[in-house]
Amino acid sequence: MSSAKKCCVLILVATFVAVLFRVPRLDKRPMHTDEAVHADKYRLLLEGQYRYDPHEYHGPTLNYMTLIPALLSGAGFSYAHINEYTLRIVPVFFGIMLVLLLLLIKDAIGPRVTVYAAILTAVSPVLVFYSRYYIQEMLLVAFTFGFIISGYHYFLDTKVRWAMPAGLFAGLMFATKETSVIAFGSIGLAGLCVLLLRRGRGEPTEHLFSGKVAGHIVLALAVAVLVSVLFYSSFFANPQGILDSVRTFETYFNRAGENPVHIHPWFYYLKQLVFYQFADGPIFTEIFILILALAGTGFVVTGHVGQASRDLLRFVAIYAWTMMLLYSAIPYKTPWCLLGFYHGLILLAGVGAAGILGMVSGKTCWMVKGIFLVGVIHLGWQSLLGGVGLDIPGYISKVITEGPGKVSDDWKDAYIADSRNPWVYAHTSRNIFAIADWAENIALAHPDKYAMHIQVIIPEKDYWPLPWYLRKFTRVGYWTMVHKEVASAPLIIAKHPEIDAALMHKLYELPPPGQRQAYLILFDVELRPQLQLRGYVSNEAYNLWYHSDTREVDQLMNQAQTEKKPVSEKPK
Repeated sequence: MSSAKKCCVLILVATFVAVLFRVPRLDKRPMHTDEAVHADKYRLLLEGQYRYDPHEYHGPTLNYMTLIPALLSGAGFSYAHINEYTLRIVPVFFGIMLVLLLLLIKDAIGPRVTVYAAILTAVSPVLVFYSRYYIQEMLLVAFTFGFIISGYHYFLDTKVRWAMPAGLFAGLMFATKETSVIAFGSIGLAGLCVLLLRRGRGEPTEHLFSGKVAGHIVLALAVAVLVSVLFYSSFFANPQGILDSVRTFETYFNRAGENPVHIHPWFYYLKQLVFYQFADGPIFTEIFILILALAGTGFVVTGHVGQASRDLLRFVAIYAWTMMLLYSAIPYKTPWCLLGFYHGLILLAGVGAAGILGMVSGKTCWMVKGIFLVGVIHLGWQSLLGGVGLDIPGYISKVITEGPGKVSDDWKDAYIADSRNPWVYAHTSRNIFAIADWAENIALAHPDKYAMHIQVIIPEKDYWPLPWYLRKFTRVGYWTMVHKEVASAPLIIAKHPEIDAALMHKLYELPPPGQRQAYLILFDVELRPQLQLRGYVSNEAYNLWYHSDTREVDQLMNQAQTEKKPVSEKPK
């Protein structure tokens, strides 16, 4: 088998591995607040009410891309019938595409670099985790990679067949997220540096400054603008969105330095990648990839890249490290923002792996390959643990020590929503499933079923992702305070203890004697760090459920973290 065919086969194998790490168990991790908010934007799209908001929520490509799996799954335009798979399969697709897109540059970077980069892309814990996250970041990374690939091929032959895809990807980048400007800036700087290096070596660059190239650039810009306009204007249904796509940068730059919640030191991203251990959790680290990336950068700088394109690899090195410096310098940081530059570092890690293996032979070569294999397995184990949520080594250990029939299910869903995972960020706890189950069971026994009235009372609209989990209910009211004039619902979900006093006043002091209805505490759980929720159910609704055939007493009792007890007086 030729090296080219072998390379293609191995990339397909890496793609299969990427699928195994990204597709299974997409519904097991609770929806993050951001995921639920984007899901609600998709709901507005289905209802014909979506308008791009320049103050929050990022670009519209994620919403429109979700239409494809929704239609293919049979959910169609029904928001109530979509599920986590429908949403999360979108970033999954683009996470897998990062592996397949390497086929388009395998001749430029060489088969070995391509294969190693494909393997590391497939198993990287942070790429796996956020490939399963319904946010824009993975789309942005894939579109950026497509833009770089198209730009490189255009650099080689200056054909319009590559200028138009470059424009398409540029437009998709801009329509995905405001941080695309950081990618564009890093790409522009890297491209300029490569041109200066070529001139310094006396290599020709005149073909890039012809009238034909200028025409192609104008065409590419036209394609980019058209794509961006289509998405931001909701396909011309909201012309204001075009202007808003520019106005949004005022909000973005203000947020970059003024939101204290997400302000982190410059080394935050490196710290997350190099070493992370919280409490009694396992050690998470991708230092293996970082070391290979540093080695790859060294090979690129010294020119020891074999037959690979020095221009492309130098471009990737300048682009990745520049973007890393820019993101590190911005005070506002969220962990998924590192994906852009980290993908570039993974490409450099492929260069490092191929370069190191090219320097050794015989037994030493096999030893180095063994180290690489161990590093890949370790990365895969972390992805399995924190991304897919399966602690298989832990399960095997418990089977050996406790016996096959005595192992609890806590080895499943390990660390997928646990702060001991570096990529879990202000995440929703698994208690949300108990809340959803309680609401479902109470409603099924209630005469109104999914039209049963539910009140959610949480200050500052901090109730996400509850709207996602209550999406089947048609009468859910979301309030930031207790409204005395509004009739109390059979099921009330309120922030504890902040809302307790006002709610007890409404339930037990305002109604005249004989009109007061007893409420019971149904659950008392933490939705996410520093947000405690308490569920109240009317005595009437509770009795309907308790005496119905649909109740699941044992399961729900185990899910609730407090016993149900009557609320007879105001909390002290």
